[in-house]
Amino acid sequence: MPLTSHQVQVAGEALAASLFARAGCDVLVQYGPNQPAYDLVAMREGIALQVSVKASQYDGWGLIQSYKKGRSYAEAADAWLADQREDVLFCLVCFWERSLDMAPLAFLATPREIAEHHKTGKHGSGTTILYIDYTPGRGIGKGFQHKIPDSWGFTQARVDALFPKKKEAKQALEPTTTPVTPRADARVAPAAFVAHL
Repeated sequence: MPLTSHQVQVAGEALAASLFARAGCDVLVQYGPNQPAYDLVAMREGIALQVSVKASQYDGWGLIQSYKKGRSYAEAADAWLADQREDVLFCLVCFWERSLDMAPLAFLATPREIAEHHKTGKHGSGTTILYIDYTPGRGIGKGFQHKIPDSWGFTQARVDALFPKKKEAKQALEPTTTPVTPRADARVAPAAFVAHL
């Protein structure tokens, strides 16, 4: 059955929190959709990553659509990137064609990776939709496979690669080391939520 946008985002944040916990992270959650800047913080060995969760029940995400008016696709991607914080990681969760007994799809990407990927769509002309896997049958993008890179998959190796070493964190991710106070009603999603993954 179709979910409301609120249900999709709450489910996406719960799944993301559970996956980060399973990857060996302590997780602080700002529960409730559309939190400013980020939705949760994943911490490991004193290093924190702020994570913005974008959940969808369709086959993609329209992250830069509102930036397209009056711009080329590449310009829209650059404008979107300019508005993003470099120290926030995106967790993309997809419930498209996933029944309740199936694990949703989840991906991890930096803002720059997302912007650059948008520019490759339609044979290099660009696109505003970040598709899971879609090949148009007509138009300028005919025959071009729009697909999330396999390297973005939410895996232990991907999490390990995105966590900076302590020395790197002091230089590149200093804002994420500030203490975060979770809301009083914040909870971490139970590991059983994705036990079937």
